[in-house]
Amino acid sequence: MMPGRGLGVPEVAGGLARHIPVLVRPAVDFLTVRDGGIYLDGTFGAGGYSRLILDTSGTRVIAIDRDPAAIAAGAAMVAASGGRLTLAQGRFSELDAVAQAHGFASVDGVVLDVGVSSMQLDDPARGFSFRHDGPLDMRMGGEGPSAADVIAHASERDLAFVIATLGEERHARAVARAIVRVRAEAPLRTTAALAEVVARVVRSRPGDIHPATRTFQALRILVNDELGELAEALAAAERILKPGGRLVVVAFHSLEDRIVKTFLTDRSRTGGGSRHQPEVVRPSPTFQVLTRRPVTADDAEIAANPRARSAKLRAAERTEAAPRADNAAALLPRAPSLDDMLRGG
Repeated sequence: MMPGRGLGVPEVAGGLARHIPVLVRPAVDFLTVRDGGIYLDGTFGAGGYSRLILDTSGTRVIAIDRDPAAIAAGAAMVAASGGRLTLAQGRFSELDAVAQAHGFASVDGVVLDVGVSSMQLDDPARGFSFRHDGPLDMRMGGEGPSAADVIAHASERDLAFVIATLGEERHARAVARAIVRVRAEAPLRTTAALAEVVARVVRSRPGDIHPATRTFQALRILVNDELGELAEALAAAERILKPGGRLVVVAFHSLEDRIVKTFLTDRSRTGGGSRHQPEVVRPSPTFQVLTRRPVTADDAEIAANPRARSAKLRAAERTEAAPRADNAAALLPRAPSLDDMLRGG
């Protein structure tokens, strides 16, 4: 490995905290980065994974982010890379098309850090966090319906189902009932207003997570179609990786990790059946799993970055088998779509 030259992002004095990538060293180690390799960072953020990949001389990185603010903040890093870093605003579900649009028919590695970034959480104007009052927005790319739109229009039944399914909130029915009751009096337009409503019906003890955590998670995942994006991104990585190329995914909650695990288990399976049942004919495996169990952060990383506590890293190597044409939607939990929620009344 050779040290990087001037690829850092300046610290923000008195401003928002810089996003700290989680499990960055093991993620890049699993990529087996080599001189001359082409790598795709599907979640650029503040550039932590890209920066470490570029520390190896001769590498090229195509980095994608939905958030135009992240792309703008990466301009200095692009300039310092000597032409080795390309930034593209877009969805990582289209990572293969993005790579091809920039002249790369295949890549040596794909890394994904799934979920919301610290920069987004710490900016009150983005409306992701109940810890800072701001507009109830939550849109990563700034387009489409916001969380406030969902809260204003979704039926109580759909709200309860989504909060239970995507937020894994045990009190989802009570939360939905409270939201519908309050919005009948006045619109819920801010993060603080929604958090207050949720806190009235979800009790917590000292040391527990904030009562609104799971409800906010559910709305954010819905508004940004995060699970659908992840499922499509895994299929896109399968299409764009060279034989021997590596896929590394860092997920932060059980819904994300379950999708990654299910995808890699299915794509690495070689056969089936037993002495009581005939052999199941399966397509050739497209991946070889490299992590029998997910890699997690050590105590030192958790102490330095509490966000790392829930992170799970899974990695796999692409085989020579042709990519499959399976419907990625089969990986997703059943839940109303965003369009259905907006029509819910």
